[in-house]
Amino acid sequence: MTRIAHVLCPVDLSEPSRHALDHAVAVTAWYEAQLTVLHVFNASLPLIPAEGLGVPLELGDPIEPDKTLDEVRRFSLPSLSTLQRPADFVVKEGNIQHEIVAQATQLAADLIVMGTHARKGIQRLLLGSVTERVLRTAHVPVLAVPPAERTAPITYERILCPIEFRSEPAALEYVLSLVLPFMKGEAPGSKKPGARLILLHVVESFFEQLPEYFSAREREAMERLKRAVPADAREWCRPEPRVTAGRADSEILRVAAELRSDLIAMAVHGKGVVNQRLYRSTTSRVICEAACPVLTLCAG
Repeated sequence: MTRIAHVLCPVDLSEPSRHALDHAVAVTAWYEAQLTVLHVFNASLPLIPAEGLGVPLELGDPIEPDKTLDEVRRFSLPSLSTLQRPADFVVKEGNIQHEIVAQATQLAADLIVMGTHARKGIQRLLLGSVTERVLRTAHVPVLAVPPAERTAPITYERILCPIEFRSEPAALEYVLSLVLPFMKGEAPGSKKPGARLILLHVVESFFEQLPEYFSAREREAMERLKRAVPADAREWCRPEPRVTAGRADSEILRVAAELRSDLIAMAVHGKGVVNQRLYRSTTSRVICEAACPVLTLCAG
């Protein structure tokens, strides 16, 4: 299983990033990992007051790194009580997306946890699109956490994992590592007999018009889903295979809502132009509309 030893959580001192920090702290605590809280500012951009910021900023105010570091510490403190080791704090000036990816590489982070923003206008342009750009360029898994009311404890007991049968083993292995404590019913706040892992494959809706062909595709997909979990994990993980037909993003969102999923975990294949188009039409829509966090993993 993949070792989760270092978690990176970028924050912009807003409530959505505070909720993401809660998820980052939960994962860090489960695995006794190291947490780094990162704040990136761009001094060339006009400052926009963010929800949750202790001291209101006026447009044109100079940014003082030391004061900003103190503010990031104060912002983070309420979320850090469950950690066994102190979190690290980093404040950087520069391009937000580039600094997040660079810090993930420098720290050898195993996971980036960051919030998504339900913003409009210039705030959407400056803040809300950062998560999407990081998702497209980072080569480590990214957990995108939507805005939500704060709840405790955070648990991942209903996990939906869409499978395309393209280089999925590594992605599924990471998902199993992330949810292992819940599968075994050992995580703080989890309930025995453990979590549910639903493996979903979506067959193109075109094949619904050919019942015999669709039935064959459905049987084949069910068998492949049953074999997807590594043999050494089958003792503690009993996945629930499910095959549906339709548009992939719509079906993922529908099934996630039906199951009231705590987490959606899906692979992103490559970083090329074609994949970016697929990303925007499938993964991006799932991230934007899902009510639960979405874990994306680069599968080559």
